[in-house]
Amino acid sequence: MIRKSFWSLLGLSLASAANADWALNMPKGVTDLSVETYNLHMMVFWWCVAIGIVVFGVMIISLFKHRKSQGAKPATFSHSTAAEVLWTAIPVVILLVMAVPAAETMIKLEDTRDPDISVVVTAYQWKWHYKYQDEGVEFYSSLARTSLDARRKQSGIDVTSVENYLLDVDNPLVVPRGAKVRLLLTANDVIHSWWVPELAIKKDAIPGIVNETWFTANEVGTYRGQCAELCGKDHGYMPIVVEVVEPEAYTAWIDSRKDGDARLASAQ
Repeated sequence: MIRKSFWSLLGLSLASAANADWALNMPKGVTDLSVETYNLHMMVFWWCVAIGIVVFGVMIISLFKHRKSQGAKPATFSHSTAAEVLWTAIPVVILLVMAVPAAETMIKLEDTRDPDISVVVTAYQWKWHYKYQDEGVEFYSSLARTSLDARRKQSGIDVTSVENYLLDVDNPLVVPRGAKVRLLLTANDVIHSWWVPELAIKKDAIPGIVNETWFTANEVGTYRGQCAELCGKDHGYMPIVVEVVEPEAYTAWIDSRKDGDARLASAQ
């Protein structure tokens, strides 16, 4: 029984790996700041690689050249002022090289002034509410019905057959390409986190507090994310979908939402 279970789990793991979209690095994203963030990440990564090569190279060479079998004698000095100054100064310079561009990017990330669109994002257990401040459009965004049906116990639905399983919603956030979109994030119950990797945004939504962030998407497309803060039993079932469209399509979408809301209000 144990052997059978082991092979079953192994087969399931391999099947999952075959169907997964593997990525070994963070995405560059579709905003200028996401590209800057990626470049900072790679700069720090290569600095770490270079430091690792130098440090471990010196260690390996020292171990090889100064081993007892080669007649090496232990040093008699207790310290070296020059060496201490050197190994203090070099890390300080490296940190400054990394800190300056990082600080510049962080300042840009917090600059939410003069947005083209402002959207209030309110997190609930377990869905999102979007309110376009200047357009009078608002709606809830919940897990798509296809994923909702498939996730139920003994549903009989093969989740691998569901497109964008657990990463699709009924009402996505729609924004125009090239517009500066300011997000005002808060929560109605517990702490959540609005996270879309390709927009380089991960911001907490906290009850009683309004956090700000922004993005300007340069490419039309659909970008997916999730709540990234453990917020309860259905934490894994509140995805985020952002649709970036051309400005003309965005205007048409806003008009259609307003017309739909007006018809609904008149019917009530």
